[in-house]
Amino acid sequence: MVRLKKTFYAKDGPTLVVALCIYTAWFSLLWWHAFIPWWLMMPCGAYVIAWHFSLQHEAIHAFAGIPAWLRLLVVFPPLGLWFPFPLYRKSHRTHHKDTDLTVPGRDTESYYVKQQDWPRLPVLMRVLLQVNQTLLGRLTLGPLLRLYTLVKREYQRIRSGDFSHAPHWLVHAAAVSGVLWFAKGVCHMPITTYIGLVAYPGMSLGLLRAFTEHKAADDYRERTAAVESNALFSCLYLYNNLHVVHHLHPTMPWYEISRYYKSNRERLLADNGVFVYRGYWQIVRRFFVRSVFAPRHPFI
Repeated sequence: MVRLKKTFYAKDGPTLVVALCIYTAWFSLLWWHAFIPWWLMMPCGAYVIAWHFSLQHEAIHAFAGIPAWLRLLVVFPPLGLWFPFPLYRKSHRTHHKDTDLTVPGRDTESYYVKQQDWPRLPVLMRVLLQVNQTLLGRLTLGPLLRLYTLVKREYQRIRSGDFSHAPHWLVHAAAVSGVLWFAKGVCHMPITTYIGLVAYPGMSLGLLRAFTEHKAADDYRERTAAVESNALFSCLYLYNNLHVVHHLHPTMPWYEISRYYKSNRERLLADNGVFVYRGYWQIVRRFFVRSVFAPRHPFI
């Protein structure tokens, strides 16, 4: 017990405080939703859901000073109605094979398509993938394309006779039902309101971080960016906007990333080819309706 207390205060205390803030904010938004106008509910709901995604990401890499069952319990509730956490954890760990970054078919989070596969895609899909490379497209269509890709991949898995993910999806379905029951049955928030003003915008805001954090490059060290943002977005993404640090030191707790980046900024940017943005507003100005990169991979 003494050791657990020391670990809590020294290592996992900040992350558990974040978790407490997230669930308190989520509960408050739902409980008092009738008094919150939609134009305020949407950004607040989106922030809380995207923040929860960041918490789940943190639990994959760090947040390891408490028992595994308790860590899972803290991040498991699917507030964003998205991917089962155990499957997200498995997929994201594959993404962290640095030499495979951005490589379609090997990087589970790549937005690229192999050169040989591009001409075979239906015209509509090519158009959608191109639009998805603009920030406007990523924020509006991005969640739907992610859902389409997920459903297609899981369907192909089942069709091939692999039912290993089925238990996770069954548990996830029950958990999603619980979230929606609480929203509708306890807080009297319509399910369409929860999806339209909380879950979907939350996924969109989460995709903002991933919009341009990786690009194809010969040197894998130049494939990961840093976005030097303000406290609002840095807190939202638990400093993974400084993504170059996260890929170099994936187990570094979120609250140490900023200090490390500031102390090593010159070396980090020299290694990643000065792949850096001065805030998300710069990204909005440059890529709101322009493609951040072509979806067809330049080398593969």
